[in-house]
Amino acid sequence: MSRSASIAQTSASRPAPSAVLELLKPITWFAPMWALGCGVVSSGVPLSERWPTLIGGIILAGPLITATSQACNDWYDRHVDAINEPDRPIPSGRVPGRWGLYIALLWTGLSLLLAALLGPWVFGAALLGLVLAWAYSMPPFRLKKNGWWGNTAVAACYEGLPWFTGAAVMVGGLPDWRTVVLAVLYSAGAHGIMTLNDFKAVEGDIEMGVRSLPVQLGVDRAARFACWVMAVPQIVVVALLLLWGTPIHAAIVAVLLLVQFFLMARLLKAPRERAAWYNATGTTLYVFGMLAAAFALRALGT
Repeated sequence: MSRSASIAQTSASRPAPSAVLELLKPITWFAPMWALGCGVVSSGVPLSERWPTLIGGIILAGPLITATSQACNDWYDRHVDAINEPDRPIPSGRVPGRWGLYIALLWTGLSLLLAALLGPWVFGAALLGLVLAWAYSMPPFRLKKNGWWGNTAVAACYEGLPWFTGAAVMVGGLPDWRTVVLAVLYSAGAHGIMTLNDFKAVEGDIEMGVRSLPVQLGVDRAARFACWVMAVPQIVVVALLLLWGTPIHAAIVAVLLLVQFFLMARLLKAPRERAAWYNATGTTLYVFGMLAAAFALRALGT
């Protein structure tokens, strides 16, 4: 075998960096990094005091744990993707052999290592997030096969756990209980956001036996359920912010929620057609409300 042919064969046996980056899906890192930022703000700790650990937390939330979940999901979905999305890195062969699994395992190890360096509470949150990420995709659990469990896992990994992690990184321990409460509430509301994401693949989910909420409840009922799930936690947040003595921040969250109500009314008239539109509009207001609530806790000096 010639030297050039040998080099070509070796290159084909391992993925190019660009293919690995595509597998890890950087675009998905934003949501948990935003939630982590809300946790950082809510902690009340000046950035100048903890910036090295803050950088570590950002890397942990996005490029490590979220990227791990993407690699894991693509590995266990490789047979379905070979039919529906053959251009993806694994079915296309650009991430050949078992490299998809190896990358998911390596990123899991790197995530746990960095989390351990950031403290026991961060490590615990990271461990829970990784367990949910693997259980979401890996048989026999495959939480993604049922909308109740799968959406709960994703919502926790994208909102609640990063928020908790951001606060824990900054305070160097267990965050204030009010921070934990808001992280749980916004994580619960994100379940509705995940349900809206399922509207784009109802027929495919039926064919593949995926019991998403639009499949189980029907599109119209699932849309109404998603709106309630997004709205109720925000109503509770407004009430809590008033109770805690931050009326201006409560008003901001309330106004953002009021606008969401108008957008929800339009969504419910054609949920399948307008789910993506709502995720670009109403969900944006939802996450800005998260930030406003985080600043409320900062004002309280938590």
